[in-house]
Amino acid sequence: MTPSDMTPGDLVQATSGPIGSIGSSFYFTPETLGAGKALGLNGMQWYFIGRGGVLGDVEAPVVQSAFGYFAPAVVAKMWNGAKEKIAPRDAARRYHECAAEHGRAKLGAVEGLGAFNEAARAVMAAADPAGLALFAGLAAEPLADDDAARAFQLVTVLRELRGSQHLVAVIAQGLTAEKAHLIKRPNDYKTFGYDEAAAPAVTDDDRAAMAAAEAVTDKLALPAFSVLDGAGAAAFAAGVKAIGAALA
Repeated sequence: MTPSDMTPGDLVQATSGPIGSIGSSFYFTPETLGAGKALGLNGMQWYFIGRGGVLGDVEAPVVQSAFGYFAPAVVAKMWNGAKEKIAPRDAARRYHECAAEHGRAKLGAVEGLGAFNEAARAVMAAADPAGLALFAGLAAEPLADDDAARAFQLVTVLRELRGSQHLVAVIAQGLTAEKAHLIKRPNDYKTFGYDEAAAPAVTDDDRAAMAAAEAVTDKLALPAFSVLDGAGAAAFAAGVKAIGAALA
């Protein structure tokens, strides 16, 4: 199958995993951490207020509702500590600039980014933001003018789209965000602030619900990706592949 022959479902299946990995690749680079340090923030404070700052000057439970998977105490500690040093919206804009800088540094030699950007913006514009707070907030931020920076920023926006849709799907299947995190990332359970000794039991029904949540996430993604014609799908798939190769 060539990229131009892909159905929207094929495109979602082929690109969602790479977008997730690519979109988070700038979070803890020395350059991004350095930008946070210049603001007086440690790495985790910067991560929380950089990503969550698009929500505005809100209380920690609001951030918890959008992030989903971290223990509430961790969210409160990192968010409240960071808010003492920088306004959330200012942090979000600087974090978005870090994404642009990462794109400029890594993607300058990648060909075809103009066509990828056009396709990615079409997907972003077609996505229904209802219930997807992190995606809606980041999608509202202006994009860089140059292709390399814009391409990476768009990937981060589409990562938030998938992540926000997945959280909706998880809750719809009757799972808690904590249990979903334990199923999907058991080795990171403690890292996200939970007590391993008090971890909830995971049943076969829970695992089946998690699999169903993945399928529902794909279904939620389909309308936005359906706006792409064959050429757009090909440009999108090729762009994701080329960006991933450049960052490998």
